[in-house]
Amino acid sequence: MYETNYHRASSVADAAATFAKGSESKFLAGGQTLLPVMKQRLASPSDVVDLSKLQELIGIDVSGDTVTIKAATAHYDVSQSDAVRKAIPALAHLASMIGDPAVRYRGTIGGSLANNDPAADYPAAVLALGATVKTNKRSISADDFFKGLFTTALEDGEIITAVSFPVPAKAGYAKMRHPASRFALTGVFVAQTKSGDIRVAATGASQSGVMRVPAIEQALKANWSAGALDNVTISASGLLADIHGTADYRANLVKVMGQRAVAGAG
Repeated sequence: MYETNYHRASSVADAAATFAKGSESKFLAGGQTLLPVMKQRLASPSDVVDLSKLQELIGIDVSGDTVTIKAATAHYDVSQSDAVRKAIPALAHLASMIGDPAVRYRGTIGGSLANNDPAADYPAAVLALGATVKTNKRSISADDFFKGLFTTALEDGEIITAVSFPVPAKAGYAKMRHPASRFALTGVFVAQTKSGDIRVAATGASQSGVMRVPAIEQALKANWSAGALDNVTISASGLLADIHGTADYRANLVKVMGQRAVAGAG
């Protein structure tokens, strides 16, 4: 690792101010991405600003038809939250499938979204549920937040403080896990809003990161059932192809994981 200055922030405002003073600053949440890339010398921040101990960024609140998860809340805490399990069971299920126990104890929802790995789980839930990402400066709708591989609408120095999820009528998530990393070779989150709209998002499949899946949305709007997807064809155009699977393989996984997600949602 290169030499860096470590700062433990005392508040979100302090973190933003400290970040601005560095020439090449990075925020540290769970450290599940930043620390490995620093060890591999792929990143060399002048300053690392630690957000992980800020109590104002930790916690879960369920109020009315909204589940709000603060940004430094660990995956494990989301997966074990009785409030989340009751309001949005699919979200708790998704959190329980992230990485391994060590990753779930350290990784955070805010860190995952800020990094926007193309195979991360949370982006699929945020996009499918039409969540709102809140920062120290503004609120950003899910449809406006994700901009491509490892790219979001966040400005330099902007800090995610919480994510608010509307409680759906039904929701489900299923993924094909990479056997080593547990990242999603392809994962699909399906949601039926209380107003009857259908939103479906896939992660691990597209060259552009998390994506909506209109073909599945249209089929489920006509008939909410796994069988409704039997005749759906997902185009392989623009999908990832690597040593783990071809674009055609991932196109098929989008359909199959979509069917499993619907079956799990009820």
